[in-house]
Amino acid sequence: MKPAEQCPICQRELGEINTSKHHLKPKSQGGKHSDTVVLHNICHRKIHSLFTEKELKNDYNTIEKLLANEDMQKFVKWVAKKAPEFYDGSRSAKRKENKKWK
Repeated sequence: MKPAEQCPICQRELGEINTSKHHLKPKSQGGKHSDTVVLHNICHRKIHSLFTEKELKNDYNTIEKLLANEDMQKFVKWVAKKAPEFYDGSRSAKRKENKKWK
């Protein structure tokens, strides 16, 4: 039997629902054909709420770099306790607007 695939961010089992592909190099930054990883939607949403597209391209373009960020570590600690299919679509994004246009 094949082992269940895990989300590379939270290490919870990936299911058939609430998952999406994340481009390690954002499409808007020339990454249309770049490597992708399958993540839980909530993990994917967290990444895009914390980092601008430019930051993702230049500073957070690997899973290891994403997980080294303190805010991501706090999120992972919280979400790791949730069921794999958990997704809270009502949580508001905390994008740092002042960094958005740099």
